[in-house]
Amino acid sequence: MAKKFGIFFTIFCILSTSCLGDWNILSQHKTNSGLKISLKNYCESWRMNVELHNIRDYVVVPQECVAYIGKYMTSTQYKVDSERTINECILYLSTNCILENDGKDAWIFDIDDTLLSSVPYYKKNGFGGNKLNVTSLEDWMSQGKGTALEHSLKLFNHLKGLGVQIFLVSSRREHLRSATVDNLVKVDFYGWNSLILRDQEDECKNAQSFKAEIRSKLISQGYRIVGIIGDQWSSIEGLPSAKRSFKLPNPMYYVA
Repeated sequence: MAKKFGIFFTIFCILSTSCLGDWNILSQHKTNSGLKISLKNYCESWRMNVELHNIRDYVVVPQECVAYIGKYMTSTQYKVDSERTINECILYLSTNCILENDGKDAWIFDIDDTLLSSVPYYKKNGFGGNKLNVTSLEDWMSQGKGTALEHSLKLFNHLKGLGVQIFLVSSRREHLRSATVDNLVKVDFYGWNSLILRDQEDECKNAQSFKAEIRSKLISQGYRIVGIIGDQWSSIEGLPSAKRSFKLPNPMYYVA
């Protein structure tokens, strides 16, 4: 028994030293100003600055923060943050948004982690701590396993009730169209005007340019884009813009 405890204690010390070593790289528990912080403080600050778009173009979530991000994405707080975003959309529609009701009022939704959650995929693939494997992700998408983001479904149905034309604009590639439609309908997203995916001619465009071009085309067709919602800044930035843009939380990955 004593021998087993000794082995366990040795392993624990090695792991603890390793974890502390990684954390010590981050200014020995202090900010540049000397403020003492915990690993949780550091990871929460990192997540917040991702949402504020101060941190950009990251390839993976910092390894020391993977567990924290995973906990957040499966937490009540993530759901509350998402619900608040949707409530602000509905408040805007009921107070500051003037609809013409002529069939040209339009709203744009992103799909992944806006309508369909990819958390089940990332839960099995390191919550953003591993470099993205596009083939693996697309294989998962092709199986139609995305779950509905319930608060987004609430907004989706609210817009349908107002007679607003709904456009789904996603960086998913065209070969995923059938699987995407089936997945959306399976979780009660139906009644949109158009689903626009990335075609071969769009392969070399980044997400922001691709989505801005789609908005330009819609406006040229006479649509007034009263709102956009997505989980990535690339879904809502660029010109032309909507009258209002809303961002859902997602610190797992960054799409430019």
